[in-house]
Amino acid sequence: MRLSGERSVGEAGRPVESAIWVAGRDDPGAERSVTIVGKQQQLPGTETVWSHGSLNMHRITGKSGEDNLIIEMSPTDSFNDDLNGCNQHASGSAIDKQQQSKDSVFFRDGVRRIDFVLSYVDEKDGERKQERRRIYEDNLVNVGLELETESKSESEDGKTYFVKIHAPWEVLSTYASVLNLKVPFKVDDTLDEKTEMPMSWLATPFRLPKDIMHPEPDYFTAPFNKDKPDFFLINDKDTFFPPSTRNRIVYYILSRCSYTGEECADKDKKGIKRLLNNSTYTAAFPLHDSRYWTRSKDANCESERYTLYKYWAKFLCFFKEQPLDLVRNYYGEKIGIYFAWLGFYTEMLLFAAVVGTICFLYGFLTFDDNEWSKEICNEKIGGNIVMCPLCDKKCSFWKLNTTCNSSWQSHLFDNVATVFFAIFMGIWVTLFLEFWKRRQARLEYEWDLFDFEEEQQQLQLRPEYEAKCTKHEKNPITQISLIIACIIGVIAYRLAVYAAFASIMKQSPTNHLEVVGPYITPQLATSVTASCINFVIIMILNLMYEKVAIWITDMEIPKTHLEYENKLTVKMFLFQFVNYYSSCFYVAFFKGKFVGYPGDYAYMFGKWSKLRNEECDPGGCLIELTTQLVIVMTGKQVWGNIQEALVPWMMNWWGSRKARNHPESLYSRWEQDHDLQGFGQLGLFDEYLEMVIQFGFITLFVASFPLAPLLALINNIIEIRVDAWKLTTQFRRPVAAKAHSIGAWEEILNGMAVLSVVTNAFIVAFTSDMIPRLVYMYAYQPDGELNMKGYINNSLSVFNISEIPLENRPEEEENPSWFNSSITTCRYRDYRYPPGHEKQYSHTMQFWHILAAKLAFVIIMEHVVFLVKYFVAWLIPDVPSDVRARIKRERYLVQKELHDYEVEKLKIQLSHQNHQECTCTPGIYPYLSKHEVLPEF
Repeated sequence: MRLSGERSVGEAGRPVESAIWVAGRDDPGAERSVTIVGKQQQLPGTETVWSHGSLNMHRITGKSGEDNLIIEMSPTDSFNDDLNGCNQHASGSAIDKQQQSKDSVFFRDGVRRIDFVLSYVDEKDGERKQERRRIYEDNLVNVGLELETESKSESEDGKTYFVKIHAPWEVLSTYASVLNLKVPFKVDDTLDEKTEMPMSWLATPFRLPKDIMHPEPDYFTAPFNKDKPDFFLINDKDTFFPPSTRNRIVYYILSRCSYTGEECADKDKKGIKRLLNNSTYTAAFPLHDSRYWTRSKDANCESERYTLYKYWAKFLCFFKEQPLDLVRNYYGEKIGIYFAWLGFYTEMLLFAAVVGTICFLYGFLTFDDNEWSKEICNEKIGGNIVMCPLCDKKCSFWKLNTTCNSSWQSHLFDNVATVFFAIFMGIWVTLFLEFWKRRQARLEYEWDLFDFEEEQQQLQLRPEYEAKCTKHEKNPITQISLIIACIIGVIAYRLAVYAAFASIMKQSPTNHLEVVGPYITPQLATSVTASCINFVIIMILNLMYEKVAIWITDMEIPKTHLEYENKLTVKMFLFQFVNYYSSCFYVAFFKGKFVGYPGDYAYMFGKWSKLRNEECDPGGCLIELTTQLVIVMTGKQVWGNIQEALVPWMMNWWGSRKARNHPESLYSRWEQDHDLQGFGQLGLFDEYLEMVIQFGFITLFVASFPLAPLLALINNIIEIRVDAWKLTTQFRRPVAAKAHSIGAWEEILNGMAVLSVVTNAFIVAFTSDMIPRLVYMYAYQPDGELNMKGYINNSLSVFNISEIPLENRPEEEENPSWFNSSITTCRYRDYRYPPGHEKQYSHTMQFWHILAAKLAFVIIMEHVVFLVKYFVAWLIPDVPSDVRARIKRERYLVQKELHDYEVEKLKIQLSHQNHQECTCTPGIYPYLSKHEVLPEF
């Protein structure tokens, strides 16, 4: 209840600043106390009176003006009878603000813990917002929460009010029963038989102290029941529920409490989220328990934030294991499961990185065995082969040996080891997902999530479900069309600028550079600049994708929170999938595949567009796919880490600039957290999305770049500490939430794992030159030897220069000095009959043999990898056998303990009856005869 249902008022109805009210339920028999805290204005006379029914509170003459008083009074039948006691309490409770520790998570009485904080600024608020706050806070008090308000004059900016919320035991126990929260009832005294691994001392530098890794002993737990308090291990009601559970319960209440009166017909207006959206409140957050760089001065504060920063969030701890139990205790299971997944993913990347590096080294060590590159670089072979122009008008005839360097570079990634690595990654993905399921199952057991019912938290109706959208918005098809337009634009750019680069490069000063000059070719310049422009476009589109995905999901009005998250996850992933991977798909599966030949080139939008489809280098398109992958993947990772660390730090630095001028003793815990960035509802969503996009890069296109897992490993080692640092130091404490898995992301990862087998098979078959080389070596080598001599000449077709249409021929000034009329033919990359043949310029039989071999390879590789994948998935159970046995044992022990507890209660109940007629119904034996004695079990 509230004082007269209004703000406390003094003489002449003037409001008394910082009047604080604390009340329980509207039970006439319940004890109530009211705390008056803050500045009290000097009023005429010696006494100010507030009254509410039989509850009379008198302000005793004492310090006034700028002094601060805390006066606690209790209702009595006769106020005068207790006047002396109140005088003594008042004089003994006067607390000077300067003597109080502001870095505390307790009310000013130092006893009641602050479980949640609401803030607002009412300088420009209208009566409507003030009425909403008044009704909302009244309703919070009516459900049993206790509130304490800090006046704006007490805040560092002089305009922000802070409403501190405390949940008493009655409220916590009630909602713990409603939410089926599991709490300990018995210490787990079973011996955990852990076999000592050989040479386990090698892992000592990577270990954390046991009290950090396992801050609490293991308990047997059961769903809380407030009617059986003596069944559970309740040593202290104030500390029985940890802070993360307390703020979760309070947020549950805040999300469902109405801000309209009973007389209002619109009863759907409820929840703190709506009040934040309409600016009635500016922030709502639980408190961190200390500063991150030092322990709290209050001995009752756990200072877990400091411990997390010291052992987890510092980058120098990058080689240490993560204290996941401590993360879970402080932030909740949902954040804990994310860091567990990220850590496990990083560990598994180590194996992929090692194998990928070995494959790369194989290409490096077999550098000198690259026969086709030797032929390209040979002046007598590659230097005498004249190639047809790669674009119209501005591209000249060129010699094959100009691609010498790119052919050597291509061998680093396009070799026999590529096939092995593609198959290995298909199996690695399966092992990663299957072992993660086992790791997840173990965490579910250790964190008491194996019986977690999501409908208790996630399947409840969203408050927004009742609200209907009436505002007309743009069609989402417009936004999707924008994505497609950007993709086509990048491709058109590649086609348009190639001719310009080809013309410019002849007089380019880079040709005179001794080190890098020979490496900068029109193909490389086009590929690199197109990749950079594509990366910039990706970053720009990312800014709008999230808003578009949220808007479309809101338009669908999902019924439950879980449904909302799943729908948003799928939409956001599809947007980002197209955004990040479209350019890689283009280079891998479209570039150079639909080119035509010199007499009949294919154009992107028809001949009128003059945008001729791109061709691959004689060394293949794989090196260009590698370039695209490196720039987009590494650019995203570097930019993402800078953005994640720098932006919150700068915003916090700017937001707290005024507070830094105040003494540290006056900068309260709630003000410190208020100046931090809010960890939004989609905070983890962005982190998962970033890692899943990275997962796609190292699986979908890994055949083109075996070092991708190594880059991902290095990034993730940094990512774990960056995420931990920003969560611990730059963000407000998130509301604890439960989750027993990574949710819809698991299905997305499974889908990408299947797709990766297909894409890598097609990359090896159609993007690399692996299959054409093998077909040549085993079927078309003229000497019958198993080598690659003559492969380059065999893979290039001949065209009569005189048959090149005028619109395709290069301009005279574009041709090099060595080109003259004696050169009558040019070569191009294809398998077609030469001029003069009865089937001139049509595909040769070798082309069809190679195509058949490519398709056969795709089918065989897919079937082999899928067979191994599903066999491994069947072989590895999702839940470890020891975990399954422990779950069964714990369920049995819970039932047994509950049974024994009820039996003991029944024995005591029967013994008190003294053979009299039983008038009450036993808890678990409703039809038990009053003289029947239960045997002991």
